[in-house]
Amino acid sequence: MTMEKLRVTLRWAPRASLRRLRGRGRGPRDLIIAIADHFEPSILPENPSRWADISLQEQRLEGWCRELPRALEPWRDHEGVPVRHTYFFPAEQYHRGLVERLAAHCHAGWGEVEIHLHHGIERPDTAASTRRQLLEFRDILANQHGCLSRWQSAGEPRYAFVHGNWALANSCAGRFCGVDEEMQILAETGCYADLTLPSAPSPAQIAKTNALYECGLPLECRAPHRRGRSLRRGRAPRVFPLMLQGPLGLRWGQGGPKIENGELSGKQPPTAERFAYWRRTGISVQGQPAWVFIKLHCHGMDPRDQAALWGRPMQAFLAGLTAAAEAGGDRLHFVTAREMANIALAACDGRDGNAGEYRNYRLQPIRGVQPGEAQR
Repeated sequence: MTMEKLRVTLRWAPRASLRRLRGRGRGPRDLIIAIADHFEPSILPENPSRWADISLQEQRLEGWCRELPRALEPWRDHEGVPVRHTYFFPAEQYHRGLVERLAAHCHAGWGEVEIHLHHGIERPDTAASTRRQLLEFRDILANQHGCLSRWQSAGEPRYAFVHGNWALANSCAGRFCGVDEEMQILAETGCYADLTLPSAPSPAQIAKTNALYECGLPLECRAPHRRGRSLRRGRAPRVFPLMLQGPLGLRWGQGGPKIENGELSGKQPPTAERFAYWRRTGISVQGQPAWVFIKLHCHGMDPRDQAALWGRPMQAFLAGLTAAAEAGGDRLHFVTAREMANIALAACDGRDGNAGEYRNYRLQPIRGVQPGEAQR
């Protein structure tokens, strides 16, 4: 571990370890599992500064939409829903044909499309440019592709978000963003939840970890998510976007401690051991510990990682996971980002019982099948 990586790790590791110890609980749980896919068909792992030709992007996407349902269809959650991804598509890489194909895949029951944005790469971006990109892409997704959602089926489109290069609200020492007031812009353009975190080992990682919460600093300031008020049963949140974090901590493995950040990749495939760690982390709405939120992340279009996402590693993982849940009394809920936010909102309103009943609690999809209708 380099000195810089060690310095960043010491910023969050002690608090994450304490939070994990406090979060341990016994007995059956509702396990609410979402995969935030930083979905970039243009990715060229050997040359990150360039984009793949559109023909290669189309080929990759077609293969994904064909093979993932075939591979993962057998394993379903408590409501009969398969594993689905939330496809955070980069606004700056919009291509009508690609999003049209991805939206069809999602409308068939295999996920939902939300918003991803890389900006401020060569020079800091501006607030006006950021707002324009978000609004234009939001309206394209909603009006031309039937994606995104509305609050109680009314009003302007709402969306979930992940930030490119992890630099949410200019949290990466001025790199890959440049817009201090980005969180305020997200709020004003309809973002209901951010799923960027955790970002470790990036220097954008903040000290607050393993939590569902509202930003605690003014949204117009840099990285207002550095502090926050945890979501709590009996108290409806007022500040959006909500921060929906995935698990973060240090996990002992061969060669010493390793950062566990919920990444699914070729180097970090899903395993029963990792899942036990995610479950024990116990991310939940305070006062409702029986509903455990497990937000994972991946880069689905990276060819190095696809075996871990729908090949033998994932198939073996799902077979073990579903069998263990049935034996242990846990209820599995494979959800999208929107559904995860809805279930968190239901917990804040004091709802209990089967968490899967609240997938459409406040935010309803503009178009698409309901959970459980994925093609068999």
